[in-house]
Amino acid sequence: MYNYIKGIITEINPNFVCIENNGIGYKLIAPNPYAYILHTETTVYIYQKINDDQIALYGFKTLKARELFIRLISVNGIGPKSANAILASGSVESITKAIDDSNAKYLQKFPGIGPKASQQIILDLKGKIDFDAFAVKSGSMIEVEEALEALGYKQAEIKKVIPKLDPEKQTNELIKDALAMMLK
Repeated sequence: MYNYIKGIITEINPNFVCIENNGIGYKLIAPNPYAYILHTETTVYIYQKINDDQIALYGFKTLKARELFIRLISVNGIGPKSANAILASGSVESITKAIDDSNAKYLQKFPGIGPKASQQIILDLKGKIDFDAFAVKSGSMIEVEEALEALGYKQAEIKKVIPKLDPEKQTNELIKDALAMMLK
């Protein structure tokens, strides 16, 4: 299973982007390929789908978009094509808000989503989309949590700080940043 690919965007098509990493070009089906910039280095978060006849990689600019995609395809009757159409046409925040507010009309504006599908999405996902609860934490973030616990901070305090940290930094820098936020 892939988590992300960091590389250079070498091709942009209406349905996919190609990202090159170590001489290999990965074709990633993306909700909005034109959100990427050609010949720039970027990180794309991956979801791998394996069927009897194909293996497909879906690429997303953010972890939240990938996690929402995974939640959407878990809904009965919503496949990767429909989930991609939803993410291509709306922001993660607006889609999540529509689900939590039971706004079926908003969800029906997406291609391939009718009244029945929109109600099923709301039924299956309302109140269940909490990005903090199912976000994948890197090893360094786990180390930061453990360090803060060892220093006597409570889990509630730690959970407020962790999402604000830059995951690209080294562990020791993350701990310093977390402590600075805790002392404010």
